[in-house]
Amino acid sequence: MQLDPRTTALVLIDLQQGIVAGDKGPRSGEEVVTTAKSLADRFRTAGAPVILVHVAVAPGNAPSRQVDKPSLPERTPPGFETLVDGLQHEGDIVVLKHHWGAFTGTDLDLQLRRRGVRTIVLAGIATNFGVESTARSAWELSYDVVVVEDACTSRSAELHDFAVANILPQIARLVSAEEVELAD
Repeated sequence: MQLDPRTTALVLIDLQQGIVAGDKGPRSGEEVVTTAKSLADRFRTAGAPVILVHVAVAPGNAPSRQVDKPSLPERTPPGFETLVDGLQHEGDIVVLKHHWGAFTGTDLDLQLRRRGVRTIVLAGIATNFGVESTARSAWELSYDVVVVEDACTSRSAELHDFAVANILPQIARLVSAEEVELAD
C-alpha cells in the first residue's frame, strides 16, 4: 500500500506504561511497541506526522461509570499515562485523551486538518477499544483509515480477532506493517 506522506499521519494509540504491560493477545504489548516504533521511524523519515495518543482518567474527565462493566478506572494511577521509553521523538505530536477514542474531547481532528492529513494509519492497544473507537470516529469524520493489524493487540486474541474480522473491515483497510509504504 503506497501512501502519500504529505496527506498521511501515523496515529499510535495508548502505547504507555499502564497499558503495554500485562496479558495481551494475539501478541504482547512489547511486540506491538517494537512494530509501532519501526512504523514511526518510517513515517518520520518520510516527513509524515507521528501522533502519539495516551490516556489518563480523573474525576471530572472520565466517561460515565453507569455501565454494567466499567473498563476505565475512575482515576489512573501515577505514571499510567507515561509513553513507553523510546517512543516519542522530537517533532511528534502528543495527544492526551480521557476516553477510548482519540477524537472525543481532544484537538486531534484540528491537528490533522491543519496538516492536510486525509489518511490516518492506526496502530496500538487495544484493538477493540482505543483503536476501534478512534477508527470509527475517523471514518465518521471522512478520513481514510488504515489499520496495521500486526501493530495492534487487545486483552485477548478473541477480542482482537472479532474487531479485525467484523468491525474494522467496514470502516478501514487492514494491512500488515510490511505493506505500509510511503511514497518518495
